[in-house]
Amino acid sequence: MKKLDKLVLKSFIGPFILTFCIAQFVLVMQFLWKYIDDLVGKGLSTGVLFELLVYASARLVPLALPLAVLLSSIMTYGTLGEHYELTAVKSAGVSLWRFMRTLAITVLGISIFAFFFSNNLLPMANLKFGALLYDIRHQKPTMAIKPGIFYSGIDGFFIRVESKDDETNTLNNITVYDHTSGKGNDHVITATKGAMEQDDEALALTLKLENGKQYRELQSKDPDKKNYEMVSTTFKSWEKKFDLSKFKLSRTDENFFKDLKQMLNLEQLYDEIDSIKLQNVRLVESLNTSIIPYQNFKKFRTDTSKVNLPAFTASNTIELLKDFDRDTKLQVMERAMNRARNVKNFADVTAKQLEYKEHDFTVHMIEVYRKFTLSIACLVLFFIGAPLGSIIRKGGLGWPLFYCVLFFIFYHVSSIIGEKLAENNVLTAFGGMWLSTLILTPIGMFLTLKAANDSKLFSADYYRKTMVGLFKSKSQA
Repeated sequence: MKKLDKLVLKSFIGPFILTFCIAQFVLVMQFLWKYIDDLVGKGLSTGVLFELLVYASARLVPLALPLAVLLSSIMTYGTLGEHYELTAVKSAGVSLWRFMRTLAITVLGISIFAFFFSNNLLPMANLKFGALLYDIRHQKPTMAIKPGIFYSGIDGFFIRVESKDDETNTLNNITVYDHTSGKGNDHVITATKGAMEQDDEALALTLKLENGKQYRELQSKDPDKKNYEMVSTTFKSWEKKFDLSKFKLSRTDENFFKDLKQMLNLEQLYDEIDSIKLQNVRLVESLNTSIIPYQNFKKFRTDTSKVNLPAFTASNTIELLKDFDRDTKLQVMERAMNRARNVKNFADVTAKQLEYKEHDFTVHMIEVYRKFTLSIACLVLFFIGAPLGSIIRKGGLGWPLFYCVLFFIFYHVSSIIGEKLAENNVLTAFGGMWLSTLILTPIGMFLTLKAANDSKLFSADYYRKTMVGLFKSKSQA
């Protein structure tokens, strides 16, 4: 490797790693903000939270990787241009194409890794993340009783305490509403003092109350009786055990989620697509087979005789019915209408199933193309970032970040729009998923040609001097 290649590669690796880590951090913070309501108050361990963040970070790589390639390429060539190293290289007779070759090969390697990641690691991360987030969302909140607030986390019980001593785990002025009978507030317990104790495995909670009263309504066996007896008892000590197994995080079998399209690699997606095509063929064949018996009236039985009729056609229907009396005609027409309704209903149901299968086919094809769009996006954004950096000739995180945000927002928004249009059958799955690439590729080619010709496309000084020259020429005229 020549010194020039080492210089470019060394200038690129540092910003690429830095921008990738920054992008990942920002996206993970966005993830936490989005799912904060599902995580708070569940008593999750550090290990579970770390595991969830690892899976979430892996799912965010398709966004962070193209962003890092775009920003680092702009920073690399912008810094080289700002320090006149790019000018010196061109003065030595080295073209921009040769100067970009090393990084183009490097980004090609990143694109190959991106495809491997999308096809093999990303489905696994989606599966792990989906299963873990499902378990967290369906976990009950922890036993966190706050003073002055009713706690309803335990099924059938509402507990309120006036004050709480966290050091001694003592509760004061406790009120417990027992709704386990399903008849409302028919059992109320009050106590001046109490405590909560958990077993070693935190699977059971014992509520111990002291110096309290119980109020219970006794339901009458007579349904017409509207007044109920109230029983009041006093106790010195009272205990109640609650099952806390539901408060533990239980892990769902991941096989429950493995058939979702986001959890499949290319081979599995193509198998699903073949199954969908086969199901469509079977639906059409079933429709054709089912409506054959309704296409002809070969025999019609009346009360007194059996009348053999030829097949009905549009031309002979009236003639075949003219010899029957009015009641028989009505019976024939009613049966024909019933059969027509049956055929229509069956055809409508089949059409809905085919429509659903067509949508299912489209979303699976979208996932197929998604495996490739990430890889190609890295290459396309590099051929936008590298020439753009050599044109603006500004390093650091100032102007490069500004241009990077503009192009990345355009890339991301166009990708989302294309995917939504494909899902709604406005565009094909191919056209929707490759929409952003088809738009950005000509822009990258244009910028590369401009950079190779030392264009002043983004030079503020060039436009300022041009405007000054125009005003001077007008004033002299």
